[in-house]
Amino acid sequence: MFRRGQEIANPVRFKFNGQTITSEDGDTIAAALLAAGVTHFRTAPEDASNRGPLCMIGNCFECLVDIKGKGSRQACRERVVEGMSVRSHPGLVVPKAQP
Repeated sequence: MFRRGQEIANPVRFKFNGQTITSEDGDTIAAALLAAGVTHFRTAPEDASNRGPLCMIGNCFECLVDIKGKGSRQACRERVVEGMSVRSHPGLVVPKAQP
């Protein structure tokens, strides 16, 4: 589990799936969510499995989220903004072929 190394000095609040998250000003969405104990950021289109950040530098796209007013973005590359609304990315489940 991820933890903050120090107390939050400059709090910023935002919503993730309707839940209020308090983060440090300057945090990325991914860092803020991980520090809050959130590990499921998106659903994989191939098998509907839960996915979360892997690389934290924008290479893997495992941390996709939907940001109100911006659409799908990588949570590790977007900074938290006071009052923003973020939702987990639903993915596009591919139906299995019928026998």
